[in-house]
Amino acid sequence: MTMTQKRHTGARATLQGRVALVTGGTAGIGAAISRQLSGEGATVGAGYWRHQERAAQFRADMAERYPDRLFTVHEGNIGSAGDCRRVVAEVIERHGRLDILVNNAGITIDKTVAKMGDDDWQRVIAVNLSGAFFMAQAALDHMIKQGAGRIINVSSVIGETGQIGQANYAASKSGLFGLTKSLAKEAIFQVRRAGGNPGEGVGLTVNAVTPGYVATDMVAAVPERALDRIKEQIPLGRLARPEEVARAVCFLAADESAYITGQIWAINGGLDM
Repeated sequence: MTMTQKRHTGARATLQGRVALVTGGTAGIGAAISRQLSGEGATVGAGYWRHQERAAQFRADMAERYPDRLFTVHEGNIGSAGDCRRVVAEVIERHGRLDILVNNAGITIDKTVAKMGDDDWQRVIAVNLSGAFFMAQAALDHMIKQGAGRIINVSSVIGETGQIGQANYAASKSGLFGLTKSLAKEAIFQVRRAGGNPGEGVGLTVNAVTPGYVATDMVAAVPERALDRIKEQIPLGRLARPEEVARAVCFLAADESAYITGQIWAINGGLDM
């Protein structure tokens, strides 16, 4: 057993017995969330699209890092309603249940409104907003039947502040706020309708997190001067680490967070207060 394996097999197991699905879960923020969930005892299925080699490498890394955890990868296009439903069903069939859904997958196609084509708008909305809805729709059906669950949507500070050249992205991420609150209310309504008491036990909650600028490959592509200007706007003076976003997601995923639902949690270093 390697030192890495020794370090992580003794991690806290606050999510022992839970099954999680993380869309876009093999890179960037999603990879950090997958690692954190696994480290806290969850069985994790990570969604990905097209990058098969990266997904296979991440699965191998997870097997070495957490040898006592079950980790699987599931390919699907979040922009396709059919793929969303298939991936949820695949995870449930593979692991027997689904307790936590993290809607993390997202894309950007940055252009000014004047230059944005129809497809540039539709693709971003399809993945970032519609995909989250279709994943949640399929997951909720299962979670309502089992009487408990967690859905956590990964939005963005851009959904709160807007940004030049990102009208499509800002609209999709802002849309997650309304989706989160509506799903939270409907989850409670449906649990009660099914004869359960939404205030007892683990509960069925829906929340969102809004990261600011995070040190990922996507942000690494930003020119250095532009990145310096961004950091100057952040009161804490730096980018977020993916693990800091993952920590908030795992807090909301915990059984002990049963009294938090319909909330939007900012993780942005004070960029938007």
